[in-house]
Amino acid sequence: MVMKTRSAARRRHLPASPFNVQPDAPPVEKFDVRDRVTHDTYGLGRVIAVENEDAVVVDFSAGQMRITTPFPKLTKL
Repeated sequence: MVMKTRSAARRRHLPASPFNVQPDAPPVEKFDVRDRVTHDTYGLGRVIAVENEDAVVVDFSAGQMRITTPFPKLTKL
């Protein structure tokens, strides 16, 4: 006697499911000139220029770096 395995039923696609809701994007942090910041890779620095909220130029001990939005590794102190 051979037992047949029960095949899994296909799941219905529910476009209005509450589980399909995308989380809201966190707000982009605003930086001003002379803000002290820390970066996960470059360390401590100071903002020396802000470019239309699209990028910031930060002076780190290793040199100046231009970082574009969103700023995932940059934190204001």
